[in-house]
Amino acid sequence: MKTLGIIGGMSWESTQTYYSLINQGVKERLGGLHSAKILLYSVDFAQVEVLQASGDWGTAAKQLCSIAQGLEAGGAEAILIATNTMHKLAEQVQSAITVPLLHIADAAGEQLRLDGRKKVALLGTKFTMEEAFYTDKLVNDYGLDVIVPSQAQREIVHKVIYDELCLGQIRQTSRVAYCEIIDDLVHQGADSIVLGCTEIPLLITADDSSAPLYDTTALHAQAAIEFMLSET
Repeated sequence: MKTLGIIGGMSWESTQTYYSLINQGVKERLGGLHSAKILLYSVDFAQVEVLQASGDWGTAAKQLCSIAQGLEAGGAEAILIATNTMHKLAEQVQSAITVPLLHIADAAGEQLRLDGRKKVALLGTKFTMEEAFYTDKLVNDYGLDVIVPSQAQREIVHKVIYDELCLGQIRQTSRVAYCEIIDDLVHQGADSIVLGCTEIPLLITADDSSAPLYDTTALHAQAAIEFMLSET
């Protein structure tokens, strides 16, 4: 089994989901007392959020690159960033290490393509929904048509993530708001909904959506399991 390095803590609520899913997957595949070989560096998300909000992505990149290098030096054979938004810095992190970075949009894109999806709706932070680092990968690498909520809806999605989900707060009013946004996206022709924030599955499940959901946390964790247990 290969050793995985995880950069987590963004937020820790979703990082614990990664840890659980990966260990459960390894146990299911190998049986017995097997568990995943993981090196985890969990950041202080308050510090990261300040850098995000101020647009200081250069400092954030330096920090993530340093963490990734430390995980590689500690024996990690691949790096996983346990959040969608910070994949804005994926290219910088990959350039700083010699082991693979397991990109979350690749995990999502591969499954969407396998399932024959064509027009997908993306929910996530404003960074993920509005900037090109995520949507371009789905469009250019996987041939998908990607739509996002309206500006007002994006504000709602973003606010719920940072002000509630990252604090471990699950509110029915926010679930209803998300469901209304999903319904609107389906009416615009979306054949699937990409939960492009690792906290959103804490709020929304398949029962809440009128279109198939793609949980990027679960897909990313599965990609990690496949890598860890691969022969090459």
